[in-house]
Amino acid sequence: MGISGKFKAATVIGAVLMSLASSAAFAEDAAKPVQGGTLIYLEQQPHTNLYPPAGGFYPNGGVLNQITDKLTYQNPKTLEIEPWIAESWTVNDNATEYTFKLRKGVTFSDGSPLDASAVAKNFDTFGLGNKELKQPVSEVINNYDRSEVIDPLTVKFYFKKPSPGFLQGTSVIGSGLVSLATLALPFEQLGDATKIVGSGPFVVESETLGKELSLKVREDYVWGPAKIEHQGRACLDGIKYVITGEDSVRIGALLSGQADFIRQVQAYDEAQVEGQGYKIYAAPTRGVNNSVVFRPDNPLVADVRVRQALLHGTNAQEIISTLFSANYPQAKSIVASTAQGYVDLSSKLSFDPAKAAKLLDEAGWTPGANGIREKDGLPLVLTAYESPPQPQNKATLQLVSQQWAKLGVTLNVLAGDAGSRTVDDLDPAKTPVSPAMVGRADPDVLKSQYYPKNRDVLRQKGGPSDKVKSFVDDKLNGLLEALSSEPNREKRLQIAGEVQSYVLDQAYAIPIFEEPQAYAGAPYLQGVDFEAVGRPRFYSTWLAEH
Repeated sequence: MGISGKFKAATVIGAVLMSLASSAAFAEDAAKPVQGGTLIYLEQQPHTNLYPPAGGFYPNGGVLNQITDKLTYQNPKTLEIEPWIAESWTVNDNATEYTFKLRKGVTFSDGSPLDASAVAKNFDTFGLGNKELKQPVSEVINNYDRSEVIDPLTVKFYFKKPSPGFLQGTSVIGSGLVSLATLALPFEQLGDATKIVGSGPFVVESETLGKELSLKVREDYVWGPAKIEHQGRACLDGIKYVITGEDSVRIGALLSGQADFIRQVQAYDEAQVEGQGYKIYAAPTRGVNNSVVFRPDNPLVADVRVRQALLHGTNAQEIISTLFSANYPQAKSIVASTAQGYVDLSSKLSFDPAKAAKLLDEAGWTPGANGIREKDGLPLVLTAYESPPQPQNKATLQLVSQQWAKLGVTLNVLAGDAGSRTVDDLDPAKTPVSPAMVGRADPDVLKSQYYPKNRDVLRQKGGPSDKVKSFVDDKLNGLLEALSSEPNREKRLQIAGEVQSYVLDQAYAIPIFEEPQAYAGAPYLQGVDFEAVGRPRFYSTWLAEH
């Protein structure tokens, strides 16, 4: 069963039409949580792979958050790390040894124990990868060496160099704990949700790949994060995910009572949703801002003056005022103002078309007969692929293209199928410009984004792409390595500031806005919670009478 583009009333999924006249009363009358009911959740895209380190893709994380637990819990308000499966922990002075004491009696949904051996196996896999099973290393774990099982409820981890981000790394979606049976499966089988066995408050009941996913409550669940208010089993009986690609269909389903909660609400739909008494949730992602990045291995953008010109020729304020809302603050650095280590670098991000034109002239790119700048007979024509997961990314890139055209620079914005987009994106010759962002509430997010062994958004030699001919930035990579290996908090935050300044001085990235994850929910929906980087958790969620 799905929701058609024509959106007929006959496609009611199970929720009842609500009276809009009484919608305002739901928030006021929300008293004691009610147990029962199934949440109808419309997701824009299907999940791809549920190997926990692949949870950075929001549809993946939106499922993993319900079916897995983490060693620790990051309080989304204070960003403090609190107990969850680990009751307590100790860290040595230089952050090379971490010891965790685990809760008793925790089990995976297949009945196997979530004990020190299981935790050790999870992090050995996440920290080292498994080449035979093609399970990649997690981007949130640096310098991992090995685990040691001290006793059934005590596990210790050793690192080759200081790894100050590891404690926070045990709280993120990429560190969801899964059973030994799940870890024994090859990566390509982990796109099937029915094969993912976690210890979370919900378990997978059934799946129609790419269309629907049903979760049911785990009745014996009693090990939620220790400091949150709700304890015991989840309030909901189940969650039903329905993949609904069209924005208008998701909005229509929500406002007519056929859905309770939806993801990826575009800014232009916010007023309509709020005007009918529904709630917009704009959860911050606290990481690297929504940006345009360059691949300097491509000779067209190899000159820092060209990149600086395009940075100063980009009017982020116009983009936000034209396409977005107050939930999308203009970027003042490459990381969000809510991120740890953020430095206000707005002085480096001025919109200055005259300066931009002067830089292009100095770099030898002069206007040709058709107005497009040329050098050595080559036109300054660049290409970028849109990124469907990012809000209004096609429209954003098209507006950037219009702004650059005023400088005599052409930016072609391509859609492309997933296959061609993925292949071409690895080749700086074909894709010199790309949209990028990543969320994580820890300074290591900078390494995740820019380091060649991680996401490698700049496409450096030695990274995952074999198409890069020569570009390497040893200074940037050294800063990123220092950032992930500095145990002193103040020094680490200082390095984070240095990375931000350096990336902007080199004009490797043009940050546009701080990206939230935008959701909408019915007025009767209560207790919706989000992790520190904007993925929903439905453990405490309940449906008021309506």
